[in-house]
Amino acid sequence: MAVRVVVAKPGLDGHDRGAKVVARALRDAGFEVIYTGLHQTPDQIVSAALQEDAQAIGLSIHSGAHLTLFPKVVALLREQGADDVVVFGGGIVPAEDIETLKQQGIAEIFTPGTPMKTITDWVTEHVAERV
Repeated sequence: MAVRVVVAKPGLDGHDRGAKVVARALRDAGFEVIYTGLHQTPDQIVSAALQEDAQAIGLSIHSGAHLTLFPKVVALLREQGADDVVVFGGGIVPAEDIETLKQQGIAEIFTPGTPMKTITDWVTEHVAERV
């Protein structure tokens, strides 16, 4: 069974190059990737993950709304009884916010310049091996 990962761009952020690069790297590493596109609400992202029976959600953001949008996705998953879905993120996230996000249920944050192999290896270790 292939691990399913929803890759999403929450909020009004219009920069999706990084998300597409990560989505392609995950696909090339053998994951089944569902890319939701730009301007997704947390509700839409969680709905897509549940409909697709995803084991993980990868969020990408550049707008600065990570402290609001990322935890909202985690909270909605919990409300739906899907707190086993692993949520990770990346994009422009200041170093001082990473620990706060992790305390709020985001499993990992990848900042610009992270090698794609680092991300795919992390998803393999923290998602694929649990399935």
